[in-house]
Amino acid sequence: MEKETESPVEEGALNAVEKEGEKAVEGRKENIVEKGAEEYEENRGAQQVEERGENKVEAQAEKHEEKGGDNEVEVPIEDKVESLLDKQIATTAASETEELADHNEENAVEHPVEKAVKKPKRIYKMLIAGIISVSCTLIIFYLGMTVYFINHFYFGSEINGINVSGKSVEAVEELMMSDLQNYRLDLKERGGKSEQIKAGDVGLSYESDEAFNKLKEDQNPLRWIVACFDTKGFKMTAGMTYDEKLLRERIDRLYCFNSAQVVEPKNPSFQYVDNKYVIVDEIPGNKIDKALLYTHIEEGLLKKELTIDLEQINCYIAPQYHSKSQEILEVRDALNKYVSSKVTYTFGNSQEVLEGNEINKWLIVDENFCVTVDEKMVEAYINGLSEKYDAPGRIRNFAASSGAIVQIGGGDFLRPINKAEEIQKLISVIKEGQTLTTEPVYGQTILSYGNSDIGHTYVEIDLTNQHIWFYKNGMLIVSGDIVTGNVRAGHTTPKGVYSLKYKVKNAVLRGPGYAAPVNYWMPFNGGIGIHDANWRSVFGGNIYKTDGSHGCINCPNNIAKMIYDYIEPGTPVICY
Repeated sequence: MEKETESPVEEGALNAVEKEGEKAVEGRKENIVEKGAEEYEENRGAQQVEERGENKVEAQAEKHEEKGGDNEVEVPIEDKVESLLDKQIATTAASETEELADHNEENAVEHPVEKAVKKPKRIYKMLIAGIISVSCTLIIFYLGMTVYFINHFYFGSEINGINVSGKSVEAVEELMMSDLQNYRLDLKERGGKSEQIKAGDVGLSYESDEAFNKLKEDQNPLRWIVACFDTKGFKMTAGMTYDEKLLRERIDRLYCFNSAQVVEPKNPSFQYVDNKYVIVDEIPGNKIDKALLYTHIEEGLLKKELTIDLEQINCYIAPQYHSKSQEILEVRDALNKYVSSKVTYTFGNSQEVLEGNEINKWLIVDENFCVTVDEKMVEAYINGLSEKYDAPGRIRNFAASSGAIVQIGGGDFLRPINKAEEIQKLISVIKEGQTLTTEPVYGQTILSYGNSDIGHTYVEIDLTNQHIWFYKNGMLIVSGDIVTGNVRAGHTTPKGVYSLKYKVKNAVLRGPGYAAPVNYWMPFNGGIGIHDANWRSVFGGNIYKTDGSHGCINCPNNIAKMIYDYIEPGTPVICY
């Protein structure tokens, strides 16, 4: 086999390898540790190197023969370098071995190459032994903890907020029952008061003990390491149950529902002070919405809450309005408007003044804060005016046609107030807050009072002077002499103020022993009336004293006719 031709590049590479090999050997010599060692087996390293080199050469030869024998085979430079390095190491090792063997016979120093080869092996073995030892310790610890968590809860486990980490199911059941027996729900009430509901009062218990077992079963002992970093899945809320009947009975026994101490809430009210209304603040009270409280207590027990603040959950029944509510301010303003009214009633020369000090007694604010005027109170007031000024027969001061003021009493004249209309009129005036002077609404209207309540339409009869006047709306329609009742015979015409009952023509007046036909008949006091008297030719003077009538007012025909034509039923007839 021909020797392969080496290129300049390959030759340079081989020279570099030889130099690097020499440096490596020199480095190994410097690192030989001078301490006693086992007896070095001579030539062992050299033989191994030579054998490896020969094996490589043979392998290359066989490869070359397979490719065609005489053909030149290109050997990779890496193989050439490796082969050259092996030879260099083998030659150097053999030389060093011989020198060291002679120099260190007595000390039997171990060959440096063998020493260099064995040291990494010992470190590796120590490292492997350490890893195995630590691994075994960790495995033993892991398996030990796995066995522990077969019967114990993971770290970080919670039931209803109670930490049950590392506890057995039995210990957890005992812990939870103990906690339940000591549980109580505190109710914080208004005024610093408080009450408690204990678990035993309402039969509070867990729905099922199996819930604890279920949580434990869900905790795989082999995954306890994962659980140390994620505890979210190991917290549970055990369902609670209670006796509904016992709960209702316990709530009914709460002191806050004792009727003797319950203060009802009250909306703001209004008080009349110094001629105006002011707002009186609301009363919060302490009455509780039982249905709402029951719901919160029920939820609190099921969640095992420790405290329920009745104020915070708005359990107290509050007044509908407070003193600053817009509705309350509007009602106050309306009341003050009503009491600002002033009504002055006139009755002739008399007056009746109605003001806020009386009106405020009539005002009502209902539960919906609507302001109304008490109609019954208004009616009572109008009735009082009627009794005072509408009484028949009361003494009146009358300005006679002669200019004299005559006091007249008796008679049946009554000019009544129209109560129904006056009540509504007065209520309207009050609601509008008016100030006015007025007269009541009457069943009969008059032009004006003058100096009495008779008005300006009336018949005036002067019994002493035997004269009659008829005024219509203040204007004299007719006047003249008359003849009234016979004084001597006891038929004197009664004094007083009467009202005309009706009028009729062509009547026949009948009495004991007489029947007198008349053209105009106008009765005002029973059987006494005004009529014509065609049987008389003279009127006035003192005829009435001895030859008067049976009590009627005898008039000349023309006067009777004028009165009849203009008078209306209800017109006052004044006899004095």
